[in-house]
Amino acid sequence: MTPDNAPSAASRKLIAALAAPPRVDTLGPIGGRFVHALRLIALHERIGRDPVPELAARLGGVEIAAKALILAQAISASWPESIHVSRFCCRLMSHDEATIGAFVDAAARGDRVGFEAALAGLVRPERMVRLWEASLALAAAEWRAA
Repeated sequence: MTPDNAPSAASRKLIAALAAPPRVDTLGPIGGRFVHALRLIALHERIGRDPVPELAARLGGVEIAAKALILAQAISASWPESIHVSRFCCRLMSHDEATIGAFVDAAARGDRVGFEAALAGLVRPERMVRLWEASLALAAAEWRAA
């Protein structure tokens, strides 16, 4: 590149930040737990087993497990392509997981604007309602269990 076309320091920093995978521990507790639940659901789906018993054991109750499964199904039906999830033991998230964790955390805070911002340009607005309601239901189940 010529010096005139060289990326600025801010551009290089932004590109580096986008290239670095986000960590699960940057999410709030509900978003982080759901990302792990999503990974377990994907694992069980691959091996053809029902995820609810293990989800219930790991998340602390059948209601939370059921709400997590309902949200995962809503995401799967709304997402524009197959969802990429990392391995269960990995502390780094895929970009799909980071987006999902962000909108789940926003819903848990009751932040509709943040929720919609996390999904803007990815999910059609008419599909966001189902995701919002399923995220709120999961957060409510988490709060009841706490």
